[in-house]
Amino acid sequence: MSFSSLGLSEQLVRATADQGYETPSPIQQQAIPAVLSGKDVMAAAQTGTGKTAGFTLPLLQRLAEKPRTGKGPRALILAPTRELAAQVHDSVHLYSRYVPTKAAVVFGGVKINPQMMKLRKGLDVLVATPGRLLDLYQQNAVRFDEVEILVLDEADRMLDMGFIRDIRKILGMLPAKRQNLLFSATFSNEIRSLAQGLLDNPVQVEVAARNTTAEKVKQSVYPVDQSQKTALLSKLVRDNNWEQVLVFTRTKHGANRLTQKLEKDGITAAAIHGNKSQGARTRALANFKAGEVRVLVATDIAARGLDIKQLPQVVNFELPNVPEDYVHRIGRTGRAGESGHALSLVSADEGKQLAGIEKLIKKQLPRREVEGFEPKNNLPLKPKAKADPSKARNSKPQGGKGRSFGPKPSGRNGGGRGRSGGQGGNRGQGGRSAQRTG
Repeated sequence: MSFSSLGLSEQLVRATADQGYETPSPIQQQAIPAVLSGKDVMAAAQTGTGKTAGFTLPLLQRLAEKPRTGKGPRALILAPTRELAAQVHDSVHLYSRYVPTKAAVVFGGVKINPQMMKLRKGLDVLVATPGRLLDLYQQNAVRFDEVEILVLDEADRMLDMGFIRDIRKILGMLPAKRQNLLFSATFSNEIRSLAQGLLDNPVQVEVAARNTTAEKVKQSVYPVDQSQKTALLSKLVRDNNWEQVLVFTRTKHGANRLTQKLEKDGITAAAIHGNKSQGARTRALANFKAGEVRVLVATDIAARGLDIKQLPQVVNFELPNVPEDYVHRIGRTGRAGESGHALSLVSADEGKQLAGIEKLIKKQLPRREVEGFEPKNNLPLKPKAKADPSKARNSKPQGGKGRSFGPKPSGRNGGGRGRSGGQGGNRGQGGRSAQRTG
């Protein structure tokens, strides 16, 4: 199957060929014809499968079929983070090189006046984070009366970050007659509830089972005490000669601390999170892609939308509190059919998070101990089963205080009975602060 067979114009097919793409991915094969038909679409696919092109290409074609008459945006794409918004805008720019399309991106963390000037010139496609878009609307810099197509990208993350109020405000300002597209890596029950009030008899596209992880991503768990995590990470980077590794922490302060410790250990590193200015985030990402920085330390919110081609390694320095974010994290590697490796440094106090992840993905992650870093408390191989009240009086506790830890693997690298599995992250706290940093 080719892009032209999906109904795309010669100009758009040519633009995809310029990027080295000849065969559409499964999500593109299903989503592109559905969007071209003018119907509402609800699509779910793993990260790295090409869903951005799945809505960008047909969106551009629909706009090209009808010339612009005013100055307001005709297509509005909402994204949860600055990085994802910038990435989507880059895709619009690349794919529209042979069709007359004007596009702009707006997000917080930078001055608003240059963005206002761009909007006054008129445009077809506007990519925006919700908080900054409302700021611009309140200053009469943007109007929505010409919007024909609305896209919610990574809608699950927008809800996690507390954007639901802003989204509902924006929806109330849009024309009632429009095409709605809901794209995401996963669909929670909350997202499906939102879709019921937003989409009109949508075409549903789901190319992978809910909350599954990419098949070509090798996943493993390295049990280690919390105090030894940084030393183990340094050893793994050096021993394996990793030149490019993305590391996840739960908090911004944790990302800063880890970056400083790695730098002191002689490993070039940079942090990227919500407290960093947009300029600092852009520089850190550019240096990482250019190979000037070996380790990029990120929080979940900042990492959503990072598209790094052929990223070989992802490390969970800390497991996320929300199991679904594990899927998003390791989806940064193994993109577009490439293979990748995702490993998690897990201490005994993260047993609950690990159990939640393994339950979500319906797989057990293999344990791999490193000589010299064996933890004092071993991780359980399986989630602890609920006790049977009828047998409680006659049974004796197994393992000291009642925790059920699996037997210690005999080999240094042995996971013993481990299978394979994986994904998760820290749920955003919403509120205005999260919105303004988007």
